[in-house]
Amino acid sequence: MSGRPDRGRARSAARLAAVQALYQQEMEGTPLAKLLAEFHQHRLGATIDDVEYADAEVSFFDDLVKGVTARRDELDGLITARLASGWTLERLDKPMRQILRAGAYELVARPDVPTGSAISEYVDVAAAFYDRREKGFVNGLLDAVAKDVRG
Repeated sequence: MSGRPDRGRARSAARLAAVQALYQQEMEGTPLAKLLAEFHQHRLGATIDDVEYADAEVSFFDDLVKGVTARRDELDGLITARLASGWTLERLDKPMRQILRAGAYELVARPDVPTGSAISEYVDVAAAFYDRREKGFVNGLLDAVAKDVRG
């Protein structure tokens, strides 16, 4: 494939990479600057273990990772408010937490991204990790967060 990827695909790749970076950060405690540098140099647009990482919109990736990191408590509060009674964020597995945090961040901080697009994109990210039931969970929870933050 030649030329530049279209913006939509570059943003989709940035979202998936951001969730992976946030997961790595939670698992390993990687400092933010080191994490971003590692993804810039070795992951975005690279091929690792026969997995090709699509060219991602780097500035969008950076905004997602930095924004989720800076606003984690606020985002966790928005997500927790929409979990079923008796559920906590800690009960969700780590990839799911990152998907929901990144999706909530985009709904809160990126008014340039239409609500439906943001939700749909994170349902697609969830598909990389989960089956249909979890995709429905992501859709429903982010839709509820969108109603809270976007009216």
